This record gives sequence, C-alpha cells and structure tokens, in this order.
Amino acid sequence: MTQTPTHAGERPFLDALAFTFRRWRAQPWRLAAVFTCALAVALGDVLAPFFAGRLINALAHDAAGDGAPWRDALRAFCALTGLGLASTVLRQTMLAQIIHLTLKMMSDIAGDAFRRLQRFSTDWHTNSFAGSTVRKITRGLWGLDLLNDTLLMALWPSFAMLVGTTLLLGVHWPVMGEIVGVGSIIYIVVTAIMSLHCVAPAARLGNHWDTRLGGALADAITCNPVVKAFGAETREEARLGRVISKWRARLRRAWGRSILSASVQSLMLVAMQATMLGVALWLWRARHANVGDIAFALTTFLVMQGYLRDMGMHIRNLQRAINDMEELVALERQPLGIENKPCARPIRICRGEIRFEHVTFGYRGTQRLYQDFSLEIAAGERIGLVGYSGSGKTTFIKLVQRLYDVAGGRILIDGQDIAQATQASLRSQIAIVQQEPLLFHRTLAENIAYARPDAGRADIEHAARLASAHEFIAALPHGYDTLVGERGLKLSGGERQRVAIARAFLANAPVLILDEATSSLDSESEAAIQQAMARLMIGRTTIVVAHRLSTVRALDRLIVLDRGRIVEQGKHHELIRRDGSVYRKLFERQALELAKGLVGPSG
Repeated sequence: MTQTPTHAGERPFLDALAFTFRRWRAQPWRLAAVFTCALAVALGDVLAPFFAGRLINALAHDAAGDGAPWRDALRAFCALTGLGLASTVLRQTMLAQIIHLTLKMMSDIAGDAFRRLQRFSTDWHTNSFAGSTVRKITRGLWGLDLLNDTLLMALWPSFAMLVGTTLLLGVHWPVMGEIVGVGSIIYIVVTAIMSLHCVAPAARLGNHWDTRLGGALADAITCNPVVKAFGAETREEARLGRVISKWRARLRRAWGRSILSASVQSLMLVAMQATMLGVALWLWRARHANVGDIAFALTTFLVMQGYLRDMGMHIRNLQRAINDMEELVALERQPLGIENKPCARPIRICRGEIRFEHVTFGYRGTQRLYQDFSLEIAAGERIGLVGYSGSGKTTFIKLVQRLYDVAGGRILIDGQDIAQATQASLRSQIAIVQQEPLLFHRTLAENIAYARPDAGRADIEHAARLASAHEFIAALPHGYDTLVGERGLKLSGGERQRVAIARAFLANAPVLILDEATSSLDSESEAAIQQAMARLMIGRTTIVVAHRLSTVRALDRLIVLDRGRIVEQGKHHELIRRDGSVYRKLFERQALELAKGLVGPSG
C-alpha cells in the first residue's frame, strides 16, 4: 500500500498556526499570563545594557578624579540586581504557565484525534497503516509542544527585545537605532525565506518518509507470523532497508539545508556586529560617545546577538514544528466519510424487520454492485446469504451496519431509515461475529464483556458456556483474567472465534450477523456451537453469511446472490431440488471436494 504525502491544505504554515490559535483561545487567561511574563523578561533584557553603561560611566568618572558619583553607581547596581531577580521570578512563572497550557492542549488534541479516528469510515481505515497513523499523531503532538515553546517563550520575547532595543538605541543614538532596526529586519526576512522555501519542503518530504517508515515497520511486525511461516525475514529486512535508504536520503537533504541556513545567519550576524562596533568606535573617536556609551553599545549587541542567533534557531524550530504538525492538522480536516446527519436520532430496534428498498451502491472507483436492489427480511427470520466470491454478501452486512452510505434508495429497520439514525445507536443493537475475530490485548473477561461493559462475571461465564468457551478459559492459569495478546494472538483461531461468539451471546441484540462464525471450529465444537446458536437465533433477526453451505441448511430462507442481484431464494430443500440452480451447483461442488478430502471441518 502506498501512501502519499498529506498536506494541511495549500498553506500548511498558516493552517498549522490557525490550528494552534484555536486551541489557545480555550485558555485565554493562561495565555495572557505567558505573554505578559515573556514581555516583562524581554523588557528587562533591554534595560540591562542601559544600566550597565550607567555603571561603567560612574566608575570611569570616579577613576578620572571627577568626584565620586557613588549614588549613580549604587542606583545602577540595584537596578541590575533587581532586573536579574525579577527576570528569574518571571521566567519561572512563565514556565509554570506554559507547562499547564501545553499539556492541556496536547491532551485535548490527542483525545480529539482519537475521537475522529474512531469515526473515520471503513474505507479510510482500510487504506491507512495503523503504525503511520500513530506516528502522525505522536509526532504532531510533540510538534505542537515545540511550536508553543518557540512562539511563546522564544519568538515573542525576541521580537519584543529587538523592538525595545531599536527604540532605546534610536532615542540615544539615532544612527545606531537605524542599524539595529534595518539589520534585524533583513536578518529575520532572510531567515524566514530560507526556512519556508528552502528547508521546509525538504523537511516535509522527510516527514513523509518518516511516516512511511513507521507504516512499514508496523506492517512487518503485525504480519510476523506470515513472515516466519515463509522464512521471509531476510526479504522483509531488505524491503525495510529500501525504505530506510529513502528516509535517510530525505533527512540528509533536509538537515543539509538547515546547516546552510544556519551558516547564512551566522554571516549576517558577523556583518551586523562589524557595522555596530565600527559606528560606535567612530562616534567615540569623534567625541560623540563616552566609555559608558561604548559599554552600552557592546553589551546591547552581545544581548541582541544572542537573541538574533536564537531567533534563527527559533525560526528553524518553528518550521520544523509546522512540518511535524501538518499531518495531524490534516487529520482534523479529513472528512469522516460516514457522518451522522444533523437531525440524526437514536434508533430503537424492537422486532428487527429489515428492508432494502431500491438500493443502489458501488464502492469508490468501481462499478455499481447493487442496482435497484430490494429485499425484505421479516422480524425474527433467519436468512443465509449464499453466492460466489464477489457476489455482494459481505457488502450486504456492511450496509446493514451503515459502514457505507447507499447511493440511492434506503435501508429500513423496523420502519426506521438507518441513514437518519445515529451510528452508535444502530450498531449497538446489532451483534456481529466476524469470520476473522478481532480481540483487544486485554483480559478474556474484558473482551467478552465488550458487548455489555456493565455485565457481571456470572453473565460473562454464562455467555462463555453457551459459546463452548468456558472450558478452555477455566483451564488457563489466570482464567478469565488472562491477557490474550495483540489481536488475540495468544489464542488459537478456534478459541478466538469462541470468545467472539460469547461476546455476541452477551450482547443480546435484536439483530444478529454471523459471518461464517464457525469456520475455525473443530467438528465437535462446531456441533455444540450450532446448537447454541440455534437457541440464540430464536426471536432474533439473523443474517448468516455462508461460505460453507452445511452451516445454513436449517435456516428459514437462503438468498443466493450473484453480482449484487438475487438470483434464487428459498429453503435449502427447495433450492437443492432445482436442476441447474446456482445453489445446487455450489452445494454439489462443496460436497464433491469434501468427498475428495480437499475441504472439511477445521479447528
């Protein structure tokens, strides 16, 4: 599967900033406290060189025998000390506030991202690597952390300090103020242009390959049993090596451009330093400046140089943070695919009557599978869906769950249009056992109770007994408290299937969907489960997707599908007697293969 780079719109920089500013608005007072503290710290840095110059002047006058301006020196000393103490307190206050601000933002964003991911369409999840998605979110969260630090603790104080220094120098020495102002503007503009137009594109491509690397790792690790089965470890290492090679090349280019940008910034700082010192010396030689003024100029430049050098780094960090956040911002802009209608209300299913009325549907990029498709399933009726692969059986049950929206017509349950109902209320009243059951890396009790979180241990054990799962669970060292491993891999296929069936028993939903629910069971367990499921079906509308026709012989009606059309329907004994019927051909083929020993009950 190939994933293309995801961009947060045509203006990723502005989109990421807008995303951040929206989150800032949720904490206005804390944000104001951070801004105020940062501004006060910057003001202290602006005034420190001025008082340092006053102190040097006082000492110089004393050394020249011009008197002892002790009070001037003492005032300058107290001012510098006070500025230092105030700056320390303000910095600590600012850090405490920004920690709370950022953690609250990261927590909210992580929760919102997960909430959206859970509601993305089946199509989206089918076409996305889980590992890549996790990497996008975690990288975006740390990008937000860096962005907050850069904007609030770095760029804002730096900007305030440069403006203040320019104004102060402009009042004292207009020519020096012009040099600082013009030089700072040139420095910031050149740095921003290089970061946004030289470094950012390379960093964006590097992030894309970082996401690809995460997806490749997750894909290989998730499918490790298949890798081991074919002895393909070396092949997978080579495949990952090609991804790593691309990832390394893209990052090398991004980092190389960052180094080039830093070098240009250093050269501009050297040029500004030479200009400022040259002008200061010229003014001193022309008797337009004294020793204190020179000390003021030197100290100002040293402080300002640190801010400017850091500003270059901060702009690079800003660009990196934006790149890291782009894919996270894109997730927020990604449409859910299947969304609740504005007027959607919870559906209440009592009888379980299902009707397809002139339904038209086709997957994206393919021809329409269903065209003017109609079918009525009576309340409590047990039907089986039969047909060749691609006939539309799995699509049918996905449409019942509203995992996809139909292009035309409508689907009704108990007379209620499911497109007008909330998705959660619909699916919570449909129990499903899939052909490949998925379990959480949680305890067996938690997995069974997932259908009904408030169920007690007695209810859980009763459901497990009905599904013929209690015996193997009780034999485990930790019983129902046993962790099943990622996707339930600590259990055999048959055991996973029985846990999923127990989960369906516990759901006690009015509509039941069985997607070949006994395919992984041995013959003895299958017989027991078939009896239990026959009891479960009583009074419930049941849809069975049948690949092995022996499992649907006792159902009320069989629907034979072919390319989204109903070609035959009836009971097993009726369809088997029809000469040349599709169902009879399918049944005879399976019977012949079973006789040859090619297929049989599996466990």
